[in-house]
Amino acid sequence: MTGALLRYRAVAWVVGVVLIVLVVVGMPLKYLADDPAIVETIGPAHGFLYMLYLVAAFDLARRAKWSMKRMVLVMLAGTVPFVSFWAERVVTGWVSTAVPELARS
Repeated sequence: MTGALLRYRAVAWVVGVVLIVLVVVGMPLKYLADDPAIVETIGPAHGFLYMLYLVAAFDLARRAKWSMKRMVLVMLAGTVPFVSFWAERVVTGWVSTAVPELARS
């Protein structure tokens, strides 16, 4: 489960950063400065990375035997700016509690 957690954590951070760039930089430039270049570049990248996030979250949820509700909530965390960072910390705590040897790493 260590590998699944590491993959999830990495993808959660990348998705979170890309989403923040998209929302905080790209959207204002698109709508206030009429410059859609960042949205046209970062938007598809976020979409692809979010698919990777879903796969990583599903893999971790399957290995950790989470309920469907917990899995869906973690998956949705990648759609709201800043929430993926919080979810990553919460998920790391859940997994570390379930697998004590991960708490030491």
